[in-house]
Amino acid sequence: MSKKTEVANAGQAAVSRKDMTRLQWTLKEMKNNKTAYLMVAPFMIIFFVFTVIPVVLSVLLSFTSFNMLQMPKFLFLDNYIRLFLDDDIFITAVKNTLIFAVITGPTSYMLSLFIAWFINELSPKVRAIVTLIFYAPSIGGNVYLIWGTLFSSDAYGWVNGMLLNMGIINEPILWFFDKKYVMPLCIIVALWTSLGTAFLSFIAGLQGIDKSYYEAAAVDGIRNRWQELWYVTLPVMKPQLMFGAVLAITGSFGFGGIVTALAGFPSVEYSCWTITHHLDDYGGQRWEVGYSSAIAVLLFAMMIGANMLVHKILAKVGQ
Repeated sequence: MSKKTEVANAGQAAVSRKDMTRLQWTLKEMKNNKTAYLMVAPFMIIFFVFTVIPVVLSVLLSFTSFNMLQMPKFLFLDNYIRLFLDDDIFITAVKNTLIFAVITGPTSYMLSLFIAWFINELSPKVRAIVTLIFYAPSIGGNVYLIWGTLFSSDAYGWVNGMLLNMGIINEPILWFFDKKYVMPLCIIVALWTSLGTAFLSFIAGLQGIDKSYYEAAAVDGIRNRWQELWYVTLPVMKPQLMFGAVLAITGSFGFGGIVTALAGFPSVEYSCWTITHHLDDYGGQRWEVGYSSAIAVLLFAMMIGANMLVHKILAKVGQ
């Protein structure tokens, strides 16, 4: 096809676009790319049915009183007013969730990034072994058993036994039943198991960077590895960084399973009670679906807000 023909076709497309409404143009494009839409249709259907619809229903139910047996009763903002003015446990849950999120989210994210960067510098054989060592805790089924044994509340716990033998303590410490220790221990376990999917995505992103970028950066004046990291590595890895940020945010705000496994449900004096625990309590045990939906909507809004904040921060990387 000659250049004149291409220009003519482009002109005809522009003219036809102006003569069509947005809906007509969209339908035409969908028809022209029907194979692509057919390929993504299964994912979009599953995403819509199991994600979009539940979110919309949760928002609607948050304005009602609903117990799964009777028809929902519209309450308008009563559930939200109850959350902030009448539910002291929810305020405790928000405080604990924010503490967990602020500590575990950024820390686990930075750990994943810098350990992946360190591993990327190793030889291929050593890299595979070290990656397995760091990744194993996030998939191990006996993680909580190990930590529960280490910090068992009797004299047979490894930490208690060591401290007793050294004469540091006179009686066993109730690690996961003492509010002074339960939150720090749960945070440590969360960080220990945080090198998961995001960690692997960072390694994959580092492996996919073209070496010619570093050569060009050296010509432009980059002189050390930290400058390479900031001006070359991180900008090229922005998709992986965003993916890891979403996983870190989801994990830090959904910080409930670790606490339940180690400290019980509820934890001592609600010292590690989080929003997810509050949601499980009202939605899974009390069957106050309308109220639990309000809790879920607020948790969702917090995650979206954190995601937008991280997106703005990552947009400045390499500038």
